[in-house]
Amino acid sequence: MAHVTKDAIAGLPANARRPLEPGERYIPVVPDENVLEVTPRSVTLGLVLCAVFAMSAAYVALKLGQGIEAAIPIAILGIGYSQMQKRKSTLLENVFVQSIGANSSHVVSGAVFTIPALYMLAADPTSGVAQPSVWQVITVSFLGGCLGILFMIPLRHNFMVEMHGRFPWPEATATTEIVLSGERAGGQARILAIAAGLGALYDGLVLVLRVMAEQINFRSVWIGRFMEGHFLKLSLLNNAAIMGVGYIIGLRYAAIICAGSFMASWLLVPIVHAIGQHVPEVLAPGIKPIGDMTITEVFKYYVRIIGVGGIAGAGMMGILQSVPSMVRSIRANLKGMKSQDKRERTAVPRTDRSLPNSVTGIGLVVFALCAVLFFSYGIGLSGALGYALAGTALVIFIAFLFAPVSARAIAIVGTNPVSGMTMLTLIITGLVMRNMGLSGGQGMFVTMMVGGVVCTALAAAGALASDLKIGHWLGATPAKQLSLKFVGTAVAAIFCGLAMWVLSQQPGGFGSSSIPAPQASAMKEILVGIFGTTEQPLQWYLFALGVVFAIVLRIIGVPALAFALGMYLPMEINTPVMLGGFLAWLVQRQGKGDSEETTKTRHQRGILIASGLIAGGALMGVFNAILNVAFGADKMAGLHVLDEHAFEGLLGEGIALVLLITLCVTVVRWAKGAARA
Repeated sequence: MAHVTKDAIAGLPANARRPLEPGERYIPVVPDENVLEVTPRSVTLGLVLCAVFAMSAAYVALKLGQGIEAAIPIAILGIGYSQMQKRKSTLLENVFVQSIGANSSHVVSGAVFTIPALYMLAADPTSGVAQPSVWQVITVSFLGGCLGILFMIPLRHNFMVEMHGRFPWPEATATTEIVLSGERAGGQARILAIAAGLGALYDGLVLVLRVMAEQINFRSVWIGRFMEGHFLKLSLLNNAAIMGVGYIIGLRYAAIICAGSFMASWLLVPIVHAIGQHVPEVLAPGIKPIGDMTITEVFKYYVRIIGVGGIAGAGMMGILQSVPSMVRSIRANLKGMKSQDKRERTAVPRTDRSLPNSVTGIGLVVFALCAVLFFSYGIGLSGALGYALAGTALVIFIAFLFAPVSARAIAIVGTNPVSGMTMLTLIITGLVMRNMGLSGGQGMFVTMMVGGVVCTALAAAGALASDLKIGHWLGATPAKQLSLKFVGTAVAAIFCGLAMWVLSQQPGGFGSSSIPAPQASAMKEILVGIFGTTEQPLQWYLFALGVVFAIVLRIIGVPALAFALGMYLPMEINTPVMLGGFLAWLVQRQGKGDSEETTKTRHQRGILIASGLIAGGALMGVFNAILNVAFGADKMAGLHVLDEHAFEGLLGEGIALVLLITLCVTVVRWAKGAARA
């Protein structure tokens, strides 16, 4: 969401965002002792929103490789709900709704960037990898989330009190502004809810009822046939949720993603096809001669691997660039863990009362026992105690080093380099497990389970730091925030695991054009590189070419990860991202007579509408997957308005174009109407 500079926030004390003078004390917005915080309303609403956004975030991340930030929409919806009640929620009740609900995004980030790799590997019978069960995914997510929380308990005093005013906290700042806005946020909740309904309705018409084409290929008109005749294609996924993501990330970033897609589809695919005309043999990883392949098959078996290499290269370069700051962060955080509030507990104000550091010690013992049991008996290995002990030790050690780094990254820039650190974790863990004698599918499975726990822990630590800062500014009780984080993590893990399992049952599964799971695909290639064979040298040449692309992009200043995501994702997914970015540009463009305040208001309204489209559309995507699993494709066909031929033909595409243009016009006019509201 929007980042905010280090200026004063209306409603916060003047010293909230600057270092304190010697002897000066920060008094939060709500310093009172007897105030409603943890109530049935705040906990129930927070958990419900946590479940809803966990499923939405899982769908979007598996589609685009982009996480969504749930804190701001949840804060808005919480305030809007309270204003419909006879008793409005207190400021701190709204803080807890947001704090509990925000567990959704970090648990999802940890799970969907790692575990789908095992589903992809399991789809190949020769890999020896078993498909993860729902309870395994839930356990990995819950253990990782709890570990990230445990490591943040002893760091709270250092981050919030000793380092007060020294970090900008961009995401915490944006969410705090929403929570403090009160009545204005209540009005925003109505917009968000209506937009969510619109997104659900639109994507429901596409996915469930099939009133119009899901993918616009222009085959029914001359341009599509002309391009396919030259081994090119132009396609657009008719999806409100993905268009909303493009709106939020903006035109520049969306254009970079789409540029990667255009290069892959309009340059690399035709080149591979042209060369393949002179190679009659089957070149692995392809399954038939290139000359006999379609555009989609050439992209899937050859060009897409370059994108995977680019994603991995971008992640590792991010880690290398961050090494100096990571070393400084580790040193500072080791020192910070030793610092604690020396006052007697009865003398500590409510707003400074945290869980004692002993909770971390006891919690780590409990965590270690649970992790050893899980790695010993929960992943299907016999005689796995040695591997379980090694895996548990690696999880705790790596999370101990990197969880505080994630928190500091969130505090400074508002983004968490979790994917790069997870890749490093997989490499370290994989090498250790291989040297201990694990190989093949078993080695991949254990290594990815360890990586899933670490990835979730790092995401949880960063998100928790931001939530604690919001509570510190506004006056929430830290002990209650930390305690309820464990509950929110459990709910998020359950619904993320269920959503992931349901989506994995769709035709093609993870790694297909319908559910690409790009980050997990890069993790899969790392596992194959450590435990697999070298029987497909061409695949590794292509992977290495992607790494080279990432390096070149980094040198010329182009965001390598965004470009590589575009190369990996099918064009039909990237073009609606670009469309959303273009709509954002139209809304933000300053016309004659428009003040900066008018432009800013329009932008904020547009972000709100886009967030609603994402939430509603993503939930409909998950709902459609649930219906397909529950009733099967044959029964679902009875709901379809158009048959398969009409759905993909001129009628389906014509209706889709008309309704898509209508949706775009609605979004732009609705957002621009904010200036007149």
